[in-house]
Amino acid sequence: MALVRTRIIALAVLVSVLATSLFAVPLGAAVLDRLLGKERGHLVRVASEVAIDVADEMETDSPIDPDELTDVGDDGEHVTAAVFDETGDRLAGTAPDHDLDVLEQALDGAVRSGSDGDLLIAAVPVTHGEEVIGAVLVTEDRADVLGEVALIWAAMAGLAVAAVTVAWLVGRRQARRLAQPLEDLEESARRLGEGDFSVRSRRGGIPEIDAVGAALDATAIRLDDLLARERAFSADASHQLRTPLAGLRLRLEAALEQTDADPRSAIAASLVDADRLEAIIGELLTLARAGQAGQADRIDLEALLGELASEWAARLALTGRDLAVRIDPGAPEPYASAAAVRQVLAVLVDNATVHGRGTVTVATREASGAVAVDVSDEGPGLREASGLLFTQQADRHDGHGVGLALARRLAESGQGRLDLTQAAPPVFTLLLPPTPMAARNEEGAAAASSAAR
Repeated sequence: MALVRTRIIALAVLVSVLATSLFAVPLGAAVLDRLLGKERGHLVRVASEVAIDVADEMETDSPIDPDELTDVGDDGEHVTAAVFDETGDRLAGTAPDHDLDVLEQALDGAVRSGSDGDLLIAAVPVTHGEEVIGAVLVTEDRADVLGEVALIWAAMAGLAVAAVTVAWLVGRRQARRLAQPLEDLEESARRLGEGDFSVRSRRGGIPEIDAVGAALDATAIRLDDLLARERAFSADASHQLRTPLAGLRLRLEAALEQTDADPRSAIAASLVDADRLEAIIGELLTLARAGQAGQADRIDLEALLGELASEWAARLALTGRDLAVRIDPGAPEPYASAAAVRQVLAVLVDNATVHGRGTVTVATREASGAVAVDVSDEGPGLREASGLLFTQQADRHDGHGVGLALARRLAESGQGRLDLTQAAPPVFTLLLPPTPMAARNEEGAAAASSAAR
C-alpha cells in the first residue's frame, strides 16, 4: 500500500505543478507586457512635460537650459531626455538618437513609444500652433522595469510553491484516506483466508471500497454459516447414527455367538438397520442443506407413526419393553418437514428407550392452534430444568444434551416447539403448526377437479 500512497501523492503534486505552470506562465508574460506598456505610457507623459517646458525657447531660438532636461521623471527613475530641432539635430540632452524610428515619427507630428535594445523610448513632437518645430526624446533602461517585474514574479512563484505544498498535503491526506480502507480490506481478506470468519471490515466512507468490504463481510457470514452447519451436521449425524449402529453391532455379535442358528434372519435384520442408517444420513444431509428446516408439507401423522412404530417396537422388545401408539382421529394434519419430524421423534423415542422405563407411549392430540405429539415413558423422571436439557453438551454423561438440542432446533426451524411438559414421569411434547387453510383449500379444489374429470 506504500506504493499506492506514493503514486497518489506524486499524481496530486504533478497535477498541481502542471496546473500552476499553465496558469502562471501566461500570467507572468501578461504582467511583463503590462508593466512595459505602463512604463512606455509614463515616458510619453514625461516627454510631453519636457516638450511644454522647452517650446518657448525653441520658438525663439533661445538656448535650452540643460537643467530642464535633468531630473525628469519620478524619484528613483533613471530617465534621460534630449531635444531635437525639426531637422533631427540634437539641441540639448543626453538621450541617444541612433536609428530611432520613433524620433522620425515624432518629427512628423506623431507621438510614439517603443523599445531599442535594452532601452524603453518615447518621443513627442514640439509644436508651435500647427507647426512641428522639434521633438523631445526620453529613454529609460529596461532593467528598471524588470526589477519590479521580478518582484511580482517572485510573489507569484511563492504562491505557486504554496499551491504545490497544499496539493502535497491534500494528496497525503487523500492517499491515507484511500489506502487505509484498502489496508483494512487486505487484513480482513488475510484473516478470512486463515479461517477467521468473525472478521468484519471497517467502513472508510468511500462507497466503492465500502461496497467491497460489505461483500467481503457477507462472504465471511456465509462461510461462517456454512462451517457452523457442517459442524452441526457432524455432531447431529454422529449422535443419530450411534444408536442404530449399536443395535446393528449387538445383532451381529449375537449372530456370531449363536453358531448353530441360521444367520439369515440376523443378516436380514442387519440390512434393515443399514437401510435405516442410509435413510438417516440422507435426511440429515437434506436438513443440513435446507438450513435444518427442510421442505414443509402436509404430514399424515398416522402413516408416519405406523411406518416408524415397528422399528421402535422391535428395539424396545430387545429390553423387554413395549411401545404404545395412540392417534387422535380428530386432530388436524400438521404442516412441517417430514424428515425433521421423523428425526425429532427418533431422538425422543431413543431417549425414552435408553434413559426411561416401562412402556413408551407416542400419542397425538389437538392442542390450541397446533398439533401435539407426546412421547412419554414410566420412568422416575428428570431432575434438571427444561432449559438445561435442551443445551447441546457433548460431554454430558447421560447423553441427553446433544440429541435434545438437535430435536429442539429441528422443531423450531419448522415453526414448531419442543418442551418437557411433565417431569415425572417424563413427557416430551412436540407442537407442530396445523396445515394452512389456504393449502387445504387448494388440495380440496384439486381433489374436486380430479373427481369431476
